[in-house]
Amino acid sequence: MIEFRIDRRSGVSTYVQIIQQVKQAMRLGLLGPGDRLPTAREVVEATAVNPNTVLKAYRELERESLVEARRGVGTFVTRSLASELTALEAPLRRDLGDWMSRAKSGGLAVEAVDALYAAVRDEHFHVEGPNAS
Repeated sequence: MIEFRIDRRSGVSTYVQIIQQVKQAMRLGLLGPGDRLPTAREVVEATAVNPNTVLKAYRELERESLVEARRGVGTFVTRSLASELTALEAPLRRDLGDWMSRAKSGGLAVEAVDALYAAVRDEHFHVEGPNAS
């Protein structure tokens, strides 16, 4: 089961954060076809988010054909976004984990790690703007 972490200071709307976190869990193989998302009530209890915000995020995920709402049962993941390259045991993930460990032991703060990662990612993927894919 996914646990949502809402950062109210991020400048990213709450419903977008929920969508991003579901997609990330799907890409990492933490959520796959048939898995149930937490109910809106469960998300509200865990995060103090407005239930309409949760429902808006779930509706957007449904519009993208990533989940399916089943009345009285819940919302379920309909497909996978994971690949062998993004799985928990993938070599690239282990390499990145090793790099993060070296960065942490080298004294980099999380903000510096984020900045360095984003800069190198943008160099390699030519990302333009915060919502580019």
